[in-house]
Amino acid sequence: MNRSWRSRLLVLGTAGATVLAMATPALAAPEATFNIRDYGAKGDGKAIDSPAIDKAITAASAAGGGVVEVPSGTYLSRSIHLKSNITINLAAGSKIIAAGSGMDKPEPNEFDDYQDFGHSHFRNALLWGENVSNIHFTGTGTIDGDNKLDTSNNPGSGIADKAISLKFCKNVTLTGITMRQGGHFAVLANGCDGMKFSNVKILTSEDRDGINIINSSNVEVADSIVEASDDAVVFKSDYALGKTFVSQNNVVRDSTIKSTENNALQFGSETCGNFRNIRFSNLKVTGAGKAGLGIVSMDGSVIEDIHYNNITLTRTTTPIFLHVGKRSRCPGKPPAGKIRDIHFTDITGTSLTSPTTVPGGPEHTSTISGRTDSMIEDVTFTNVKLNVPGNHPASDANRVPPENSTEYPPRIFGVRPSFGFWIRHAKDIKFVGSTFEFEKNDGRPAFLTNDTTGVTINGVKVERSTGPYDVTFQKSSGQSVTGSSTTTGAELRTRTQN
Repeated sequence: MNRSWRSRLLVLGTAGATVLAMATPALAAPEATFNIRDYGAKGDGKAIDSPAIDKAITAASAAGGGVVEVPSGTYLSRSIHLKSNITINLAAGSKIIAAGSGMDKPEPNEFDDYQDFGHSHFRNALLWGENVSNIHFTGTGTIDGDNKLDTSNNPGSGIADKAISLKFCKNVTLTGITMRQGGHFAVLANGCDGMKFSNVKILTSEDRDGINIINSSNVEVADSIVEASDDAVVFKSDYALGKTFVSQNNVVRDSTIKSTENNALQFGSETCGNFRNIRFSNLKVTGAGKAGLGIVSMDGSVIEDIHYNNITLTRTTTPIFLHVGKRSRCPGKPPAGKIRDIHFTDITGTSLTSPTTVPGGPEHTSTISGRTDSMIEDVTFTNVKLNVPGNHPASDANRVPPENSTEYPPRIFGVRPSFGFWIRHAKDIKFVGSTFEFEKNDGRPAFLTNDTTGVTINGVKVERSTGPYDVTFQKSSGQSVTGSSTTTGAELRTRTQN
């Protein structure tokens, strides 16, 4: 008897009394499997196999759900079209690789003036889905752009510029797979809710971005490796979908992140909608040509309730970078946004120079740069330990970095007048139990603030500057230095300038 609920007759005792007991529900039947070879895929790296893959996807979705099985082989593909309720299982030894022509054309977008071409279009991709849900990638196989995906921000006809593109999608998971040479984006997700990357390898350091999470919430990147040349893992909010969103409840944890030329973990630069409740924990940043941990609000967004915990940084040009600009590349030219309620705990940085040659120089001081009309506020640093390259003369302490509201790379401010942190237009910034050292003698102070209110330095140790001061406050108020000293125990030499 095969029923969803089964009854079992239990006989108890010598009297033969019976008890009718309802058992637990029967286990659900396994999902049907749709092998792409049964739909005509060759897997020889020569035949175009995307029509067969599409047929298997359509059959699985039409059946109410199923596993699209991709067995060992190399499947040369043009654009593949994702549908709801499917699992694409990339078996060991399987590889979906991009064809060099015949990809889907980019769809029209009336809002493409507000962001670059790559962000504005979704269908010119190796795999793409719109308004679909319950999409899962599993297995140990590979999705490979094979040097055929465009990175120029101006792809030619029939050329895709992203590996996986998702628009208005829900409940998407990527587990165990490897992605290589992703073009402009290995993964571009916009307007999505509920995504998880688990034990994924994204290796696109020869191309551009790794994972772009845009206008999306409830996203987790866990136990993964992401290597890119441009931004590795980045949260953005553009206007490609014709409206703004709040991006919230996102997590990046237990992973290794690297960007050879740009930002490892980043907010922005596209920042039309707000961000809140984002967590980064147990991470290794092994390279960043710009910022290791970066937050920029350029287009009016409020970025708040952001926590970084237990992160190591190596080969990063700028360990920590917070900046409010006023590019206003969104409808209505919004005013400057806000960065507030940001917390860094147990952050360690060593060998803090760029992993490759980048514009602007190999190292820049950690920076907090707000605006007179939008100060960065409520930022705490607890047990942050940075060992910077140093080797700057005392004369660099007199530098006055330019104001810049339209650009966002850390290099825009040039050499900073301090080696540990440079802070301008900010309030309620706290350093607790932290240490700032240099590899080679440095003549700049560890801290220099300008136009700040309420900067507190408590229980902090800094390596003694070879210049005359260890801490400088310029045009600032409400600051305090307590329980702090040099790394050898000497009293800090503090200067206040009005």
